Amino acid sequence: MPKPCVKNLPTPPHIDTDEVVLLFDGVCKLCNGAANFIIRHDHRKRVKLCSVQSPQGQDILAHFGMPLNQFSSMLYVQNNEVYIKSEAWFALLPALGFPWTLLRMFGVVPRTLRDSVYDLIADNRYRWFGKFEQCSTPSADQADHFLNGK
Repeated sequence: MPKPCVKNLPTPPHIDTDEVVLLFDGVCKLCNGAANFIIRHDHRKRVKLCSVQSPQGQDILAHFGMPLNQFSSMLYVQNNEVYIKSEAWFALLPALGFPWTLLRMFGVVPRTLRDSVYDLIADNRYRWFGKFEQCSTPSADQADHFLNGK
């Protein structure tokens, strides 16, 4: 079971109590690929996406005491709890449903090892996968996957 890094704070700004939100680096090509994966596989549209560079993303980061100008981890918010790094992925999987929930079996790998691999990829993501000049804007058919439709 994933463990949140912060829990039991008041409801974060811009997030309704029943929403789950994934914050991601909006200029990172790898992170955008992950967001597109979620859009394709979250058929119930349960996960709301939000770039960390957006005003909403900045407010949510500040609420949880996370860095505002250098963020190398995705952040998953559910029930006023925040998950980062590999724990964020494991917390996200149930929202995607079967067969993706089967990947939770990799939670037996020690968190320090999982997060070391996560950090290696995060530290090199722009060099390995590239970077956009600015955050992309969701298309009209993707807007309902994003927090506040943005």
